[in-house]
Amino acid sequence: MTSEGASSPDAAPTIQTVQRAALILSAFTVSRPYLSLREITVRLGASKATAHRYTKALRAANLLRYDEQTALYSLGPQVLTLAASARAGLPIVTVAEPYLEKLVKQVDETVVLSVWDGEAPTVVRSADNTDQSVRISVRPGARLDVTGSAQGRVFCAFLPPDQVPGLPELLRQSPELAGDLATIRAQGVAVDSLARSGVRTFAAPVFEGTTITATMAIVGTTASVPSDVDSTMAKSLVETAADLSRRLGSLSPV
Repeated sequence: MTSEGASSPDAAPTIQTVQRAALILSAFTVSRPYLSLREITVRLGASKATAHRYTKALRAANLLRYDEQTALYSLGPQVLTLAASARAGLPIVTVAEPYLEKLVKQVDETVVLSVWDGEAPTVVRSADNTDQSVRISVRPGARLDVTGSAQGRVFCAFLPPDQVPGLPELLRQSPELAGDLATIRAQGVAVDSLARSGVRTFAAPVFEGTTITATMAIVGTTASVPSDVDSTMAKSLVETAADLSRRLGSLSPV
């Protein structure tokens, strides 16, 4: 037994092992979901044999998968389980729960909470206990289109442009998008209508302090969700998102 504050002889190697495993897993991104052993070796800054030993251990834990045809590695299924657990443990999910349920009762439509994962909005909670005969279900963990979804455009409107990959260039190329984001900032709500699928979404920002921390959205059919941002449903969303923001200590006027 070691005294408090003392470290065992095995502590340093164990810490290094964890750090190296974390370094390998963090090398995979949405834009680079597949890596070769050579790329992992470079990332690790160790020998090829060491990198191979770590990838073998991570594969055994289902944290990595290996495609023999392409000789490429990708994240394994256990990562999805860990990600779902991490999202469920986000403090905002617990705090937001009563607000989501209240809004579901008010509008009788699916209500979704999403957070920014560094590259796109990711759904962390979906409340779809409505009485509608046609119910829209949104899978927690789903990543939404950055500019093609109402939630994505809300994040684009309120995040610093350099925190959204590719947004500065998109704004230079598309005055229409820049105008749309300015309107969202002014109105505090975005609407998205996917005509082909018959789905319509309203989304509003949730702030913590002065920073957008999430979006709250109403998702339903084009028959049940109006397109007007001045509709009672849209106003209920904005008010509920503002209430949650105040609960989180928002300093934003939106």
